[in-house]
Amino acid sequence: MVYCKEIEEYINYVETHPLETDEEIKLLIKNIVKPTLQRDDVFFDKEMFDKFIIFTEKWFYKLFPYQKFLMAFVFMYDKKDPDIVLFPEIFLLIARGNGKDGLIAPLALFLISPIYGVKKYNVDIVATSEEQAQNTFNVCYEMLEANKVKMRNYFYWNKEYIICKITRSKLKYNTSGFKTKDGKGPGLIIFNEYHAYLTNKDINVHTSGLGKVKHARVIIITTEGEIREGPLDEKKDLATRILNGEYNFTGMLPVIYRLNDRKLVDLPMKKYMETKDKNDIDCTYWIRANPSLPYRSVLKNQIVQDFLKMKNEPSYKVEFYTKRVNLPEQNQDEVAVAWKLIEKASYLDKDKKIPRQTPELNNKKAIIGIDLASLNDFASAILVFKVNDEYIWRGKTWICSSNENFENIKFPFKMKGEEGFQDFEITNKNCLDENDIVDWCIEQMKEFNVVKIIMDMYRFKLIKKAFYDKGFGDNYIETNKNPNGLIRMIRNLPSVEAIIIPKIEAEFIKGNINIGNSAMMRWAINNTYTKTKKDGNKSYEKIEPKLRKNDPFMAAMCGMTGHELLEEVVIYV
Repeated sequence: MVYCKEIEEYINYVETHPLETDEEIKLLIKNIVKPTLQRDDVFFDKEMFDKFIIFTEKWFYKLFPYQKFLMAFVFMYDKKDPDIVLFPEIFLLIARGNGKDGLIAPLALFLISPIYGVKKYNVDIVATSEEQAQNTFNVCYEMLEANKVKMRNYFYWNKEYIICKITRSKLKYNTSGFKTKDGKGPGLIIFNEYHAYLTNKDINVHTSGLGKVKHARVIIITTEGEIREGPLDEKKDLATRILNGEYNFTGMLPVIYRLNDRKLVDLPMKKYMETKDKNDIDCTYWIRANPSLPYRSVLKNQIVQDFLKMKNEPSYKVEFYTKRVNLPEQNQDEVAVAWKLIEKASYLDKDKKIPRQTPELNNKKAIIGIDLASLNDFASAILVFKVNDEYIWRGKTWICSSNENFENIKFPFKMKGEEGFQDFEITNKNCLDENDIVDWCIEQMKEFNVVKIIMDMYRFKLIKKAFYDKGFGDNYIETNKNPNGLIRMIRNLPSVEAIIIPKIEAEFIKGNINIGNSAMMRWAINNTYTKTKKDGNKSYEKIEPKLRKNDPFMAAMCGMTGHELLEEVVIYV
């Protein structure tokens, strides 16, 4: 049995303030915290925990109740082997402005200090940008500078690292760059703003050195971000499974503060709309993502200001939802397909990452849709099938890494070849080879009954020569005189989009779109918004024209324009 006053007090707070905590915190207490407190194989170093509280509140600032609750788990160990921490990974997802750096900085300095007393217990603060990595470090640096006379007895410091003179432990910051090296042997790695990582490659470089000193830990502190399919989404999925009771093989403590219900975000406006008095904006529900809010009037005032800004500047909505309430859904008035519907199209069970299966497609009717902006950018060819009521999208995307914007595109290309990242290839040539696209189409024709290849006239002009060189001349082009021609060119794309977009929307809602486990397709759909024109017709547009590509989705859209060709003819006798 484990007893910690600070943990018990926070449990009581959550149970007596149900409107201020979302489901993840309630699950944390139910499925992880309370069972942990009941275990007889856990050693809680209360003495060291109390010393940490005293250290922090003397040299930094008072800790809020939820912060004390969280920090208590840092000092829990395996009773049989106290060199092993009970929770080697702590994952904290919390909204902007709640003092992530201020919480983790005192812990970092405490763990290298003579109070903690572990020799050569190095702490690395890691982020994707030097500025972000410095933020936590600077909290420690500034405290030491402000208390030089006392602190010089214990620490040596400069603007790059801090060394404890007694334990020889070092605190430093680092970025995911060329100076990163394996084998550093840290005791603790702090990942700041985890949402900015595109792949796990840089993360793994840092964590590979763990295990050389006792009490090895990883702490992740982050807000939400706009990158989908990256390490943060992967970590959130794992956290959700653990919170729901799945076996915690990683020893993760998932602490997630966010507001999951979009309706509750706008609820504080109800009374304000009548009075126009900012004091009438009830922030109760916002505490779910901002647990520091009841204790920090400055934070409350800023969130209110940001909220009012969002109401008057719609373009700020995504920023507010993502950073202030940790709800990273795009503006639903713009996004072409809601993220939950994209997940539904991809997974049978999104929490367990069980993908939708591909039915038997050999000899099935198929349409190939093709989309490309230029041959030095992206190109996609997508097969569209219909099995029963389900539309199956499978295909391939070609990417030119020589494009000037390639390095800034926020998609985890480095995961190529891993599960979910197998339907694209990258070329380092100056441009894509249109013959690769046509050859791929020919290969699909050998396996499936391809009844039509569809693209608009502009796209056809870009790859026309390759088709002709492969023997697909004028007699293969669909015209009024040749309606059975294999290649259909869309001559008026806006008119065709106006017809097909409502169908695509309906099929997504009904769950009839099956994209399988394709990170590329999920990303492409999520990069697309629906524009409603003055005449009421709709078109698909890129949310961001240079860095958020949607070629796979647009290729699938082209394929869907010929959906009537996929209908099976039933003859009754």
